[in-house]
Amino acid sequence: MITRRDFLKIGGLAGAGSLLPWPGFIRSASAEVIAGGTLNPLLLPKYVTPLVIPPAMPRTSKLPQRMAKNVDYYEIGVRQFRQQVLPAGWPTTTVWSYGSVNHPETFNYPAFTLEAKYNTPLRVKWINQLTDASGNYLPHLFAVDPSLHWANPPGPRDSRPLFKRNAKVTPYTGPVPIVTHVHGAHAPEESDGYTEAWFLPDAKNIPSNYFKSGTWYDPFKAKSESSLDQPWDRGTAVFQYPNDQRASTLWYHDHTLGMTRLNVYAGPAGFYLLRGGTGDLPAGILPGPAPALGDAPGTRYYEIPLAIQDRAFNADGSLFYPNSRAFFDGFTGPYIPKSDVSPIWNSEFFGNTMLVNGKTWPTLNVEPRRYRFRLLDGCNARFLILKLVLNPLAPRPAAPVLPFTQLGTEGGFLPSPVVLEQLLMAPAERADVIVDFTNAPVGTEIYLINEGPDEPFAGGLPYEEFEPADPTTTGQIMKFTVVPLTGRDPSLEVSQLALPAFAALGAAVRTRKVALMEEVSDVLKDVGPRAAVLGIVDEMGYPMPMMWDDPVTENPGLGDTEIWEIYNFTVDAHPIHLHEVQFQVVNRQDLVVAGEEGMAMVPAMLAGEPRQPELWETGFKDAVIAYPGQVTRIKAKFDLPGQFVWHCHIVEHEDNEMMRPLRVGK
Repeated sequence: MITRRDFLKIGGLAGAGSLLPWPGFIRSASAEVIAGGTLNPLLLPKYVTPLVIPPAMPRTSKLPQRMAKNVDYYEIGVRQFRQQVLPAGWPTTTVWSYGSVNHPETFNYPAFTLEAKYNTPLRVKWINQLTDASGNYLPHLFAVDPSLHWANPPGPRDSRPLFKRNAKVTPYTGPVPIVTHVHGAHAPEESDGYTEAWFLPDAKNIPSNYFKSGTWYDPFKAKSESSLDQPWDRGTAVFQYPNDQRASTLWYHDHTLGMTRLNVYAGPAGFYLLRGGTGDLPAGILPGPAPALGDAPGTRYYEIPLAIQDRAFNADGSLFYPNSRAFFDGFTGPYIPKSDVSPIWNSEFFGNTMLVNGKTWPTLNVEPRRYRFRLLDGCNARFLILKLVLNPLAPRPAAPVLPFTQLGTEGGFLPSPVVLEQLLMAPAERADVIVDFTNAPVGTEIYLINEGPDEPFAGGLPYEEFEPADPTTTGQIMKFTVVPLTGRDPSLEVSQLALPAFAALGAAVRTRKVALMEEVSDVLKDVGPRAAVLGIVDEMGYPMPMMWDDPVTENPGLGDTEIWEIYNFTVDAHPIHLHEVQFQVVNRQDLVVAGEEGMAMVPAMLAGEPRQPELWETGFKDAVIAYPGQVTRIKAKFDLPGQFVWHCHIVEHEDNEMMRPLRVGK
């Protein structure tokens, strides 16, 4: 079972419209237990399923005409299929995921790993194959809220539709749009997976009046076809990734406007690992190997990606995701069009079951040697605080038995390794770590646990500022069992590691102030936020909300280095992600709060001295935790022209206005 937050119900400020500014860490003391599906997670046996280590995705052997030979080429589809996600003997689960269309056996949740090489372009023909055996489109697995600003194939395209006063808003059940984003990739605009560049499957029963693709699909199609000389067939898009950045842990997932939370929750996501170049280490220094093409069956791996996600299930094995706003806060209407509250969208979702690489509470045998783990927080909204302990049910906070040595984040290696007793990870963040089991006796069982909250995270320590995850369910992740060593460990000890040279960004030409806000209902004052929004901070320090379709306000010049000051006026921490760039965290500083209880002072004022980034934030990143009541400063160089986005990576937030276009250059 999990808890949900009872949102503050505070009206807007004068001069700030219907915004809910940061109210000084005021937070409800009450929490309500929710079921989260008809399958009780306590009934599921833990640590009976071996961890699945995603293999490398096979390339497509037949290359398009006139394609350069030094390009790695893939044809990857998204399909619906059934998979054993729950332990053996329990029902299978219908999921979506990626796979090579030339190798049907590769369709798996999560997807196989794309192995990329520095300065070797990687091209993917992404194919929407969400159709049945007869070629008819498949509806979504979950209830799609058509009252949001979303892709909206029935039209008007990429819009928040208007409904007649007496209409009843019902879930959209038409063909599903997709567009894939390689998260963290330094790629041109036409290959970024822009949220309005979605496309429907090539299904034979799509109504003739439906839009088959998003607003930006055709412009990007024309640009890509001109530069790559490869057509975009119906139901496809061809993206090419230059791989001209530092070696790093990237990942790929869907990014469709107003539907990312649903599409990703259904399963389409996988690792994209970039290797080589001066930003990498020579082979053999770090633990390995990782899965590679042509591996013999039974190959032992010592570099392993771990995608951690929370999900909830029904008794028949199907995935559970809320189909009503009432699940979130008990509000049963009136909804749009009789108010401004969407009937289906939930502001966050927290599952009651933990998965690693597509399996519930898996187990992995490890030898007494060093392992390299590529960790991803792939949850919709859940922040993780990870520890390695001997007893997963010991009184919390638990005492760690082994540390993590963090080598890198989203943008590659840190300036130097950082030894940590716990890892704090926000949705979309990655951590490249070494865990040394060398001195663990054979037979030792070590558990990866989570002490993050079962509700929105606002910073602080478990048991002091918040209740940690339920130790019987979401507080446990996976188990490691130490088995006999099979051979010498050739990797270097952590104390001997020297990471690649690190070059900081130069001076900034501009400082830009942006804002994180929540929007409350204009009609129903006792209802929690109707949307999470981004905006700017004006010259006087007042936050100004901006919706997705407002004119672009973030427009760096091509080649410019900027500092962004992210003012968080909400009660929660938000993982902020910028496309196109890897940035550096500069510092954080407190905001001043004054006035009556529950009301923040505006214009925004700063207090105290700036605080340096955490040691694990000193490299390059593409997602940063912006804490409530603080300004978080980051520095980025915008060296690719075109249309991109920046957004909160709590995917429920980005699906309802907490995303804005980012235009680089003219």
